[in-house]
Amino acid sequence: MPNSYFTPATFRFLRALDRNNSREWFQEHKDDYERHVREPFLALITDIKAPLEKISPHYRADPRKNGGSLFRIYRDTRFSNDKQPYKPWQGSRFFHERRHEIPAPSFYVHIQPGDCFAGGGMWHPESDALKRIRAFLADNPAAWKRA
Repeated sequence: MPNSYFTPATFRFLRALDRNNSREWFQEHKDDYERHVREPFLALITDIKAPLEKISPHYRADPRKNGGSLFRIYRDTRFSNDKQPYKPWQGSRFFHERRHEIPAPSFYVHIQPGDCFAGGGMWHPESDALKRIRAFLADNPAAWKRA
């Protein structure tokens, strides 16, 4: 039977965080975040490592608590009009080993009450990379349709 990572408690926590998005509330409920959101997501990331290597040996599933595949729950509010300190969702990326050297796609998993999804591709590719992607798709419509 497949492993179940996220439970109703995961989504209860994320809904409560959305309603009570403050540092005080989060500190009082940080253990719930760790138990119901972060630890299950890190377990999923760990378990994705082997199947991801079968897709390509160049992609990484990094289960470190900080600096790995898991995105921070903390929002960067410095340049945002929305000053809420926490994201009411959790996401992770599975990145190409050379992502800092070349434009490379990645895979993404997102959990949020009412909006869970997985995807792949490039986020805001630079102009040259975008032109090459569009040219490839135009020149290879059958490959695009298969994908």
